[in-house]
Amino acid sequence: MKKRPYIHRDLSWLSFNYRVLQEAKDPNVPLFEKIKFLAIYSSNLDEFFRVRVSNIKNLIKVGKKTQKALSYEPVEIFSQILSTVNAQQEEFSHIFEKQIIPELKSHGINLLRRKDLNPAQKEFVENYFNETLLPYVQPVLLIENKIKPFLSNASLYLALEMLDLAKLKEKDKTKAKSDFALVKVPSDLVDRFLELPSDHPHEHNVILLDDIIRHNQRLIFPGFKILDSFSIKLTRDAELYIEDEFKGDLIQKIKKSLDKRDVGPASRLVFDRDMPKELIKFLQTVFDLDDNDLLREGRYHNNFDFFRFPNFGITTLNDQVLEPIDLPALTSGNIFDAIKKKDHGIYMPFHSYEPVIQFFEQAAVDPDVTHIKVIQYRVAKNSRIMDALIRAVKNGKQVSTFIEIKARFDEVANLAWGEKLESAGVQVFYSMPGLKVHSKMAMVRRYKDEKTDYLAYFSTGNFHEDTAKLYTDIGLFTAHEELVQESMRVFSYLETKHSINKEFEHLGVGKFNLKPKLISLLKNEIKNAKVGLKASVTLKMNSLQDQEMINLLYDASAAGVEVRLIVRGICCLVPGISNVSEKIKAWSIVDRFLEHSRIFIFHSDGEEKIYISSADWMVRNLHHRIETMVPIYDKDIKNMILEIMKIQYLDNVKSRRIHFKKNNSYRNTKSDLPIRSQLETYYYLLRNA
Repeated sequence: MKKRPYIHRDLSWLSFNYRVLQEAKDPNVPLFEKIKFLAIYSSNLDEFFRVRVSNIKNLIKVGKKTQKALSYEPVEIFSQILSTVNAQQEEFSHIFEKQIIPELKSHGINLLRRKDLNPAQKEFVENYFNETLLPYVQPVLLIENKIKPFLSNASLYLALEMLDLAKLKEKDKTKAKSDFALVKVPSDLVDRFLELPSDHPHEHNVILLDDIIRHNQRLIFPGFKILDSFSIKLTRDAELYIEDEFKGDLIQKIKKSLDKRDVGPASRLVFDRDMPKELIKFLQTVFDLDDNDLLREGRYHNNFDFFRFPNFGITTLNDQVLEPIDLPALTSGNIFDAIKKKDHGIYMPFHSYEPVIQFFEQAAVDPDVTHIKVIQYRVAKNSRIMDALIRAVKNGKQVSTFIEIKARFDEVANLAWGEKLESAGVQVFYSMPGLKVHSKMAMVRRYKDEKTDYLAYFSTGNFHEDTAKLYTDIGLFTAHEELVQESMRVFSYLETKHSINKEFEHLGVGKFNLKPKLISLLKNEIKNAKVGLKASVTLKMNSLQDQEMINLLYDASAAGVEVRLIVRGICCLVPGISNVSEKIKAWSIVDRFLEHSRIFIFHSDGEEKIYISSADWMVRNLHHRIETMVPIYDKDIKNMILEIMKIQYLDNVKSRRIHFKKNNSYRNTKSDLPIRSQLETYYYLLRNA
């Protein structure tokens, strides 16, 4: 048998982020959406360097003895990362300079540099600088080995090369040595984009904050002649290193580590690729950086600021608005009575998120509701759901919430919500040492006419009203007795930390039976294939990385099981290799909404078993997290999921191939009819509302 191939997770992730970049150059994507995809690509890459690249660099530092335990060479992976990112950054700059800026101009939007300004615009920019920016500008003269300012994480700076005019009078100008300085660009305090006066009513002129400061830099250093200036940015290691996390107060340790996050070691210095070598070397010395810490980009950094690029009210340059589909069966009356009658499925953002909000808001005021339980992983800044929990306590309900404070980059928000809920009287349970809780579920207990009802909501996505408009996630409202009872068992474990004595028969629960259940389902397909029965699996997820599960999928392919994968992000499995993975087809869909749902379908000899889950097939999800995988028993919801998956698999507009030869090529189904799965799904659900 050929050696089984695996793609390193970080290299696979870069392949995913390139799919995001592909959207920015797709001629069929509206202009402002292209700009948004540039912002998403940049935001993704920032986090990647702060977390994943920092991890690789730390592995390089530990030495070869420790590295022997790894299945890869960190130095080799790091080299491939830099090579890939550099190539992508070149393409990013080309897209921005050669496609986005000309297209903006064709719509009357001019992105101006300082040399493009007319006299009236110069006066406007100079007044703006003096009246608004000057108090925030932080100039620092750099003196090697003497002045080494601390660069704030992900903040923008201009590195200036200049000549001291006083020294210039005393020396031969040809022998004068340049001085260097930094000026902080206060993009965290002031809007990055400024609209300038225009002589034409239908023309919009915009300048970036960076170029406003460039235009006025002579005012910052009046005794110097500015030769040139170049933008730089430093990002820092964002991993939280919590020593001995199995002892002491975990919450306090998280808070302490958060204080250190923005002062961590450098993960990269991003600089203008036109910067001269002399200045690069000088900055390396001043900030104690080696060649591996350097990354060339274009003229502008922190391109995630393009999320806030002004649209000037031009709606035609955005995606078509898709009004969320109402579900009157859940919103026109008492939601709990509706759930008691039958299970209900919801697919965001195509369906309105209102039923999920109503689940909590009605529970808060329903006199028959006695208890509410929920797991909070990420939550909106202004959340009606959290407000409903507070209202429920005031109305005499017993409310408990489990808050995962190790949710990366949401630790501060989650701690703040925890404190707010506790002060209102909600019983709050916090993270468990060494274990993340990633499950997405809620439960309501209702006592009426001397009868107790338990009603649950399971989802693939967080209780987050904002991301519910941007992420595709599937949810299940159910009063199914066994499912609800097993969900109660999970809540009990999270609240008491006592071991679970009774096995889960219906739910798959991380740290207990989730991975064994998945293995059993796959092995059943393999067994069926070997005796000549039809066998297939269709798996939709964000990431596929767990090597044991990948090996099992290779086994399934060898046995004749048809394997169809729709993986948005990391895919360490390599499809399409003869005698290894030839029965495996894998695709990735990147479109206007972020594909976030996890759906697993097993043929099971014609009696399809369908599950939704909070878990991807990664080591962290299957081994180190509390996750839930929920079976779908309702026939109508099963049919809805099967139709959605069928539409996704027919996508020939936004589907990219994951393959050992033609990675990220757009799928060609040889059909004359373009099928864009997110639009097709919306209209399918609209017809069946």
